[in-house]
Amino acid sequence: MVEVVVASGEPTPMRLLRAVARLRARARAEAGTESTGLSLSQVTILARVIKEGPQTAAELAQAEHVSQQAIAQSLTVLKARKLVRVRPDPSDGRKGLVEATPAGHRLRDSVVNARAGWLARAIASVVARDERATLDAAIDLLERVADAEVTGRR
Repeated sequence: MVEVVVASGEPTPMRLLRAVARLRARARAEAGTESTGLSLSQVTILARVIKEGPQTAAELAQAEHVSQQAIAQSLTVLKARKLVRVRPDPSDGRKGLVEATPAGHRLRDSVVNARAGWLARAIASVVARDERATLDAAIDLLERVADAEVTGRR
């Protein structure tokens, strides 16, 4: 197993995982995700339907790697809040397609804009101008790592 360790003695993969998790949690908090009254999975489902278009509950469950029961519970909340609606599938009337409502789009846009705004302000406050190229290079590296096709588990 290849392990990279920095001067602190902590393995680089663990530091990276912790840093990414902290950044995601902070961005969610700063975006007011918690103030929406929705769970992270509900926000994720709403975002998926907006990004990928109408889907069946079964397709959502498969994409989110959760049970259909879990999706049904999340959809109950999203429908009650009028963030999504279900319409008949034109190719199979027995199925329903979940789609975002205008209110769902507005909520997601609000969350995304708040998160991006916080991150822009955070970068401006802690990353010096001469460090911006380093940050861009680090982002490129993270994208390559995220896209890596590696085999074998050790």
